[in-house]
Amino acid sequence: MSNATRPILVIGNKNYSSWSLRPWLLLRHHGIDFAEVRLPLDTPEFYATIGNYSPTGRVPVLRVDDLVIWDSLAILEYANERWLAGAGWPADREVRAQARAVSAEMHSGFQALRTQCPMDCVKRSTAPVSAEVLRDIERIGAMWRDARARHGADGPFLFGEFGIADAMYAPVALRIVSYGIPTGPVERDYVDALLALPALREWLADAEAEQRAVKRDTR
Repeated sequence: MSNATRPILVIGNKNYSSWSLRPWLLLRHHGIDFAEVRLPLDTPEFYATIGNYSPTGRVPVLRVDDLVIWDSLAILEYANERWLAGAGWPADREVRAQARAVSAEMHSGFQALRTQCPMDCVKRSTAPVSAEVLRDIERIGAMWRDARARHGADGPFLFGEFGIADAMYAPVALRIVSYGIPTGPVERDYVDALLALPALREWLADAEAEQRAVKRDTR
């Protein structure tokens, strides 16, 4: 890392903030040194503080010196160029284009999954999900299966090594676990690979600690 000021990544609750997880996971996995500022969503503290960091009033936001980046995928791209020497994307141009397409589809799509199954890391539900959610999951599963069929020999993640595409889909993996959404064996193996990441295990431990604190505060 250069002599610039230590980057600041502002995030929401680790139990709920799926967009915060994406850049946090990539940075932590690659050992990038950054200061974490965690603001509890939908609280007076959040609304009183977020304007000091984010022009949109939303998280995540990355601040590096005078630079402000307020979109998850833009943060991932910036981190890839500045600190990862391009390792966040596959080296091959055609494979890199596929990884970008997969990531962009996650960035803009799957509204049923987002709205009906919000990320809740500690939740465990056995209630059936809607047909709309299952359609989203099937499309996601099709992308995962295709990527694993093409690149399974290169590592356990979508395009071999862990990268931006995997950071984009990590919250989906957590939703599959939280809501007991049925998947096939390829998808289950990929979810397991993500859950085995030390950085994701750290995030989940912090999310569980958050929820224990909330329960103590509301008794």
